[in-house]
Amino acid sequence: MNATKIAKESPLKKFAYATTVSCSVHASIYGKCIAAKYTDARKDMCKEEFYKFVECLRATVSYNSTHKHHTAYYTQKLKRKW
Repeated sequence: MNATKIAKESPLKKFAYATTVSCSVHASIYGKCIAAKYTDARKDMCKEEFYKFVECLRATVSYNSTHKHHTAYYTQKLKRKW
């Protein structure tokens, strides 16, 4: 699937594509971190891996600079909650 075709699809399809293809490396790293530490679950475990995965998803799914601006705003807001 090429980038032009992905850009014309619904956000849900872009998200599904991002999680399985574009961001699969980040998803795998995050998943391995969770699997390795699930018996000692705590706040912020695998935080760095999660944020790298989320940023990859957002970069793949976003469709214009305004959306990226809002994404950056909500990322900062999310980081403050964690």
